[in-house]
Amino acid sequence: MAVISSYEAVFVISLKRGEEAVAETVKKFSDLIEKHATMESVDEWGKRRLAYPINKETDAYYVLYNFKSEAAFPAELDRKARIADTVLRSMIVKKDA
Repeated sequence: MAVISSYEAVFVISLKRGEEAVAETVKKFSDLIEKHATMESVDEWGKRRLAYPINKETDAYYVLYNFKSEAAFPAELDRKARIADTVLRSMIVKKDA
C-alpha cells in the first residue's frame, strides 16, 4: 500500500510572455497535480517583486499549491517544472504530519 503525504509547492512564473502564458502555466500544473495527486488548494499570490533578478527579470507571478500524493510524484512535478521555460524557480516541500 502506498504512503500518502502532504506537500506544498511554490512556483515563481515569468511575466515575460504576458498574462495568458502565466494563466496557462498555472492551469497546466494544476491539471498535472489533479491528475496524479489530491489537490487541497491553489493560492495565487500574484505579481511580486523578486529579491534579486532572475534571468534579468525583477518581477514574477507566485503560486502556492497544496496537495497530497505518493512519494514519487513530487520528483516528477519538480522535473516538469525545471523543463518548463515559463517557470523561473520552484520548490516542493513535504509538510510535517
